[in-house]
Amino acid sequence: MEQIPAADVRTYSRLSPEELRQSFLVGGLFVPGALTLKHWETDRTVVGGAVPTSAPLTLAAPRELAAASFCERRELGIVNTGGAGSVVVDGQSFALGRLDCLYVGRGASEVRFLSANASQPAQFYLLSYPAHTGYPTTYAPFSEANGIALGAPATANERVLHKLIHPAGVKSCQLVLGYTLLRPGAVWNTMPPHTHLRRSEVYLYFDIPADAAVFHFLGQPRATRHLLVHDREVALSPPWSIHSGVGTTNYAFIWGMGGENQEFADMDLLAAADLR
Repeated sequence: MEQIPAADVRTYSRLSPEELRQSFLVGGLFVPGALTLKHWETDRTVVGGAVPTSAPLTLAAPRELAAASFCERRELGIVNTGGAGSVVVDGQSFALGRLDCLYVGRGASEVRFLSANASQPAQFYLLSYPAHTGYPTTYAPFSEANGIALGAPATANERVLHKLIHPAGVKSCQLVLGYTLLRPGAVWNTMPPHTHLRRSEVYLYFDIPADAAVFHFLGQPRATRHLLVHDREVALSPPWSIHSGVGTTNYAFIWGMGGENQEFADMDLLAAADLR
């Protein structure tokens, strides 16, 4: 499991473009026939991807976790971003279509991933944080994910936000997760931006055409930088950083947070005029 050290708030503005990408951008998660995990030092976050083809994939505990099973001391959020598939947790099977979600609580012993069709495999996105207590494994289908309409055409940010794992939805220890789908013609997300010092955030950008990209903004409000993000890449956002983006076309992203506070509205809001 690759280790991604936490970037220092005092030195990130001096990083080269390549060093910035190494510190804040994660790629290569979705490899056919493989399960890939990467560990970000901030909040002990694990991000991953599982793309089962002709054979199931089993989520084992990497050596770095020093655990008998991956979820021995962790909770896990799973979203299917590909073809039809299923996740088996301790013998119980959950069918996941595109954008269906599964929460796996602390204490689960075995997690396996399967695709219904190897030629159109499921592409499972994984996000995990440590958990001090256990909550039931819970299925959250896309069909039941109530959306909140945000933005407007005039500001090029018309989008629908879906909250899945949160205090008023699927219960968890510290993981909060959902996704945002931008309408055609919309390109901005999270602008004006915010920070939240009580938790970090992770963005998986997807549904980005091959000839398009998203400019993801990060850093302290008065010393912003940016990453050029392509399809199925992950942007890491420390608690001290803004997180906002603008694409060359509309796109989608899964957002997930971990930290000491699960309140979605616990944000330190900023105005565009505050940014430099």
